Amino acid sequence: MKHVVSIEHPLVSHHLKQLRDQRTSPQDFRRLIQRLSILLTYEATKDLALRSEAIETPLCATTGETLSQRIGLIPILRAGLGMVDPVLNLIPEAEVWHLGFYRDEQTLKPVEYYKKLPPGDAVDVALVLDPMLATGGSAVAALAAIANWGVKQTKLLSMIAAPEGLRCVHEHFPDTQIYVCAVDSHLNEHGYIVPGLGDAGDRIFNARAV
Repeated sequence: MKHVVSIEHPLVSHHLKQLRDQRTSPQDFRRLIQRLSILLTYEATKDLALRSEAIETPLCATTGETLSQRIGLIPILRAGLGMVDPVLNLIPEAEVWHLGFYRDEQTLKPVEYYKKLPPGDAVDVALVLDPMLATGGSAVAALAAIANWGVKQTKLLSMIAAPEGLRCVHEHFPDTQIYVCAVDSHLNEHGYIVPGLGDAGDRIFNARAV
């Protein structure tokens, strides 16, 4: 599918296997999310713009390159919060803004409950962070909010995706770049990714729903 990058790398496969394992503890699950977020970000930021700047090394004057665009990280609450710190470690100048959705379990549609985007002051590049791209409903709602904000380039970073979610995003936002560690088989009757890794938010925050 156009603009979808599923990262093929031994480290991704190794960490993803542990991420899926139901025996993985919450603290290890968080560490694995962080490691995979770094690998996703490396791939997703290869086309960021640079500008040259003059600097002084301990030996002489030279020039170096620095990022020239405003970059915004947009985690989708709550699971997306688990991906923020590792991306900020790579891009410490990035801004962080938040979008919150919960899924109506009857309709499987997203319901917005929080939005923090500064009006009229859009970033140049937005990285949307959400470990799971399942039905695609929350992703499309987030992309719509970011487009209305005025962002010209948006990338979606997820650990795993279902084909149904990829098709949904592509139908509504065909130019959005999507970076994932794996594309899984399908969604089950409850809208969960199979084989998946369970509820990422519950596992990140050790707050399993009863």
